[in-house]
Amino acid sequence: MVGHGSVNHNTRKFHAKNTDPERSHLNIDYCQENIKVVYHELFDEALKRYNEKQTRADRQIKDYYEKIRSGKQEKPFHEIILQVGNKEDMSADSEDGQLAAAVLGEYMSGFQERNPNLRVFSAHLHMDEATPHLHIDFVPFTTGSKRGLDTRVSLKQALAAQGFHGGTRGDTEWSQWVRSEKEQLALVMERHGIEWEDKGTHDKHLSVLDYKKEQRAKEVAALETVMAEKESQVEGQERRLKELAPAVKNMERLAAEFSADPEQILPEPGALETGRAYREKKAKPLLAQIVKILRSLYRAYIDLKGKFERLQGDYGRVRESNERLSDRLQEVKLENKALRHISADYERVKRAFGPQEVEQAVEAAKQREQAEKARKRPRRSFSRDER
Repeated sequence: MVGHGSVNHNTRKFHAKNTDPERSHLNIDYCQENIKVVYHELFDEALKRYNEKQTRADRQIKDYYEKIRSGKQEKPFHEIILQVGNKEDMSADSEDGQLAAAVLGEYMSGFQERNPNLRVFSAHLHMDEATPHLHIDFVPFTTGSKRGLDTRVSLKQALAAQGFHGGTRGDTEWSQWVRSEKEQLALVMERHGIEWEDKGTHDKHLSVLDYKKEQRAKEVAALETVMAEKESQVEGQERRLKELAPAVKNMERLAAEFSADPEQILPEPGALETGRAYREKKAKPLLAQIVKILRSLYRAYIDLKGKFERLQGDYGRVRESNERLSDRLQEVKLENKALRHISADYERVKRAFGPQEVEQAVEAAKQREQAEKARKRPRRSFSRDER
């Protein structure tokens, strides 16, 4: 299962109601690092390269961890929780519970090598609850990125780098990776003489919401690409504006200097050349050339300024669309989570009362609902001619 992640809970800085502090000394801490230190290790060099490229101070990133933590695109870290069996067949205080702990420990020993793009900073095996289970917290990262930092946080790209490429209708990078890790855990179980009974309960009733979430994620990714392109175009236009700005500012000064002392730039008259001939053949062509240059420069500046303003508008609209889609993606994730709880409750009811009894009760309830709808449906009245 996937957890929200509470490092303080995992390290037992506080005890929940379902823990037994007298057995906490049996817990195993495989890894316990400060996440901010891990962020410095992973991203400081990439952050320096990114900031050096920025022409505007407000686009530089001071603290990458805080940017991710306060943003909506990525989570600072992810947590998975693994458990073999349940409290009935793998109770933590039983011999079988020790076997489950051995399986999880062996699985953990190969996790980081198997997942080089998921940097583990916290991993703990809990033996002070009903069933042994393993918490693994990791930071997913990708390298060689052309958008933002060249090394940055990205679960999707991290899993893609490990060979998991999203398909359709819920066959995402994440779901493929989860299946792969379940198979790895099953292999360890098999070596310890435990057979995995795949009940297929985790993905039931979720195809529609998973599909919606996947589509929203694709839309967000596409908009992120457009945003990056627009941002690059805006930066390019900004650079050109800065290059032209000094020339535009100097136009008025050049005009004033020329008006005040034109003799400095006008050519000398030739021997025996009349004033009229000098004016027509030398002075006027020179003035026309100067005016032409100044006007073309001014037109280029105005045109570039207009393009820059339009690009800023496009970039703002794309960013707003991205934010709206990100919000909707979060809503779909919450809906997905709620439906998973309902699905889990449904499976508990089936285990408690029996699958056939529950299915019969559900079918009976559906039939009652249909009968009630039919009873409430307004009946059509017919005229004598229609009868």
